[in-house]
Amino acid sequence: MEKIILGIDPGTNIMGYGVLKVTDRSARMEALGVIDLRKYEDHYLKLGHIFERVSGIIESYLPDEMAIEAPFFGKNVQSMLKLGRAQGTAMAAAIHRQVPITEYAPTKIKMAITGNGNASKEQVADMLRRMLKLDKQEMGKYLDATDALGAAYCHFLQMNRPQTDVKYRSWKDFASKNKDRIND
Repeated sequence: MEKIILGIDPGTNIMGYGVLKVTDRSARMEALGVIDLRKYEDHYLKLGHIFERVSGIIESYLPDEMAIEAPFFGKNVQSMLKLGRAQGTAMAAAIHRQVPITEYAPTKIKMAITGNGNASKEQVADMLRRMLKLDKQEMGKYLDATDALGAAYCHFLQMNRPQTDVKYRSWKDFASKNKDRIND
């Protein structure tokens, strides 16, 4: 099995992207970078550039799936609106190319990578570097790019987990609902 996953960290000034190639049960970084939007003052021009660049990345790497970080809820409504538009534009580029999308909360990505939902961007980047066996130079200077790679890696980890609709409140709850799976 081979699959390409595109990860996106939405932004209105810097948008990160990371591409993973998954072969069987291992992942390797194919690309890592940012879409720099700071030179565009007009928000609508930024959205157009996001669509063009994400479309270009999709054409270059032909991802099978896209993992995108969900915007976090902030106090500034205007910033949230602009960030949501940027995320929606990246999603529209994927939809336009029939690339399935999965959205992950920032805390879920951090938890999947570091085991701590409150981890810093630097901690996420360092764990990704270690897990993917990358040199520090390969990580780039923008943490937005490693956040995007984190979304892709989180998606990779989710692909390898068995899906279940059963929710557990504790280990004791798990044990009581799975007696046939536990050896005494």
